[in-house]
Amino acid sequence: MTVEAPPAPTAVPYGLLMPATVHFDDLDALGLMHNSRYPLLVERAWSAYWERHGIRFAGDWTEAGDACNAVKELRITYEAPVARAGTYAVHLWLERLGRTGLTYGFRVCSADGTVTYARGSRVLVRLDAATLRPTPWTGDFRAAARELLPPRA
Repeated sequence: MTVEAPPAPTAVPYGLLMPATVHFDDLDALGLMHNSRYPLLVERAWSAYWERHGIRFAGDWTEAGDACNAVKELRITYEAPVARAGTYAVHLWLERLGRTGLTYGFRVCSADGTVTYARGSRVLVRLDAATLRPTPWTGDFRAAARELLPPRA
């Protein structure tokens, strides 16, 4: 028995494609991915991206650094149903990088990036662990985040 490799991601003009797996238990009774699973795929893709850059939440707010943040807003539009388990991708990019907050965009898409199933954006605010008030992103975080900003026209 041979196993076919997933298609290689197509180059995206900005941001990056992160591999994502839809499992059987992500599907609802009709065999479609449940709407609550799309943001979960996106969260897992972001976590994997930040872990590549040494930013990881390990359960301690004080040690979390830039991972000490909260969601201010989440918007998502569903464009086509994911109708089977398998290999997909999440296209990630930054729309805005502010002093204490950021807005990122995402698409849940086919593994090669050509088919879009859902798209949206999320606003995060970095928090001070002691006060839970907004606080600036670190220089290391900002450097890693800039990689995902679209090129300016």
